[in-house]
Amino acid sequence: MTLEQKETLEIQRVDSIAVVWLNRPDIRNAMNDVMIRELRDTFENLSTDDSVRAIVLAGRGKAFCAGADLNYMRKVAFYSEEQNQGEALVLSQMLNTLATCPKPTVARVHGACYAGGMGLATACDIMVVAQEATFALTEVRVGLIPATISPYVVRAMGYQAARRFFLTGEVLDAATAYRIGMAHELCMTDEIDVAVNELLGQLMLGAPNALADAKRLVLDVSGEAVSEALRADTAARIAKARTSDEAREGITAFLEKRPPVWHPEAKQKS
Repeated sequence: MTLEQKETLEIQRVDSIAVVWLNRPDIRNAMNDVMIRELRDTFENLSTDDSVRAIVLAGRGKAFCAGADLNYMRKVAFYSEEQNQGEALVLSQMLNTLATCPKPTVARVHGACYAGGMGLATACDIMVVAQEATFALTEVRVGLIPATISPYVVRAMGYQAARRFFLTGEVLDAATAYRIGMAHELCMTDEIDVAVNELLGQLMLGAPNALADAKRLVLDVSGEAVSEALRADTAARIAKARTSDEAREGITAFLEKRPPVWHPEAKQKS
């Protein structure tokens, strides 16, 4: 295991898994400009690191992420509109880097997950939630809107739920997040790491390039009409996949009744 320390983050590597810890526990991992930029750079680096198979995003202390740092928000309130747009674009870039990362991403959510924290969690592929976790989009209560996080939150919770929770700012409990489909796994608080590790075990069974292509496929076909162009595109994608080295290895391994080279059992034997 290795541990890299940044000003607001810890990056822990265990075998082929990278765990990105938000590390401002004294203020419930609230985001400031430093954290946003460190997250952006970290996700960019992990996206191109062939030694990393999956990424977990987690929070140190009692909360996942309570949203924006109030001191940071107080500072940007006196920025010009142009300066604020520049800051918002950095946040948007960071979230997009996470959402489009070719590696599977898992949000490990406990405690408060508010505002920008919901953006982080919903930009991940899979969300594992402890039973005591709470969620809220409180922006309207301070005269703001959840703008940069909205593409990810709306996709995760759905249009109808977003119409309510964007407007009320009310707190959702973990059971509600699970019921509306925003959270994929709901578990006892002391079992969250077991649930995350079980998911990581499932992800390790997939071929690395196939996982990246499958992620891209979901992003590209979601909400699209089944047009002639889309049908041609998906046909081209499966044709490319069928002729890939990974597919040939996977099919050969299946016929030979052995694990493919990317399987953990195969790696242990090598």
